[in-house]
Amino acid sequence: MPSFELPHTRGCLVCGRDNAHGLQLNLHVDEAGGVVTCSFVPASRHMGFDGIIHGGLLATVLDEAMVWAATWAAKRFCVCGEMTVRFRRNALVGRPLRVEAKVTSNRSRLIETEGTIHDDDGARLVEAFGKYVPVTPERNRDCLATLIDESRTAQTAKALLDNA
Repeated sequence: MPSFELPHTRGCLVCGRDNAHGLQLNLHVDEAGGVVTCSFVPASRHMGFDGIIHGGLLATVLDEAMVWAATWAAKRFCVCGEMTVRFRRNALVGRPLRVEAKVTSNRSRLIETEGTIHDDDGARLVEAFGKYVPVTPERNRDCLATLIDESRTAQTAKALLDNA
C-alpha cells in the first residue's frame, strides 16, 4: 500500500517546521490501513544518560505517531487521554529508529492505539498503548487551519479537510 506524508504545523515539538528546538520529523500514513510510521536518528542532544536516548523524548514521538493514527481513523484531530509506555531496551545515540502506530479500537468518543519503536536491527525497544479522544468539530476546524500548505502533504491534508 502507498504511504503518504502527513501534514505539519509550524510549532509542534515533533513535526513543527518553525520549532528550532523540535525534532521536525516527517510522519507517513498508509492510506488504506491507517498505520503511521516515521524514522529518525536521535542525536546526542536527545540523551538522558550518557549515550542513551531520553525516555520522555521516545514517549513524545510515540504519542505523535499514535495521535496521528487516531486522527487519521477519526478524520478528526484527537488528544491523548491516557498513555502507557514500556521501555524494553535502550535507544542509543546515532542508531536509526523506526516508529509505527496503529489503531486497535475505534469508537466515536474513544480511539485506542498501540505504537512501537524498533532499532535498525529490528529489536523492539519501546511499546506504548494510548487512548485518544476526538476534539469537537469547532476545535477540529481550528486545528485544520494551522496545517502548513505543502504539496507533499496535500493529499493527506485534503482527506482531513474533506471530513471537517
